[in-house]
Amino acid sequence: MKSTQIEYSALSRGYYKVITVQDKTVSVAKDRNAEPVKNNIDDAKWNQIVDAFSKVNLESLSTLKAPTDKRTYDGAAIGNLKVTKDGKTYETPGFDNGFPPKEIEKLVNLLVDFSKE
Repeated sequence: MKSTQIEYSALSRGYYKVITVQDKTVSVAKDRNAEPVKNNIDDAKWNQIVDAFSKVNLESLSTLKAPTDKRTYDGAAIGNLKVTKDGKTYETPGFDNGFPPKEIEKLVNLLVDFSKE
């Protein structure tokens, strides 16, 4: 996980959240113009993230299907998971914030937890 960066974003006209995890640190930006707030991740939480990440097939991220379509009529912000590993970027298609595809649900929920603190 040393050369891996995981980024979850949820964006709409009136909503902005970007959560970035790398090397046992997390940064959370809740406003387009604000400086992200950085924190260290404790070992227990980091181990949960590493475990959830190990179950994600990076090559299939771009083909995941969103389980709901609220984002198409402004019913939800557009969620997106982006992973940069060893210089290569893998990204999901947009999905409804709060309703990630089941293949990445555990990882996304762990990341979203950081924005609730």
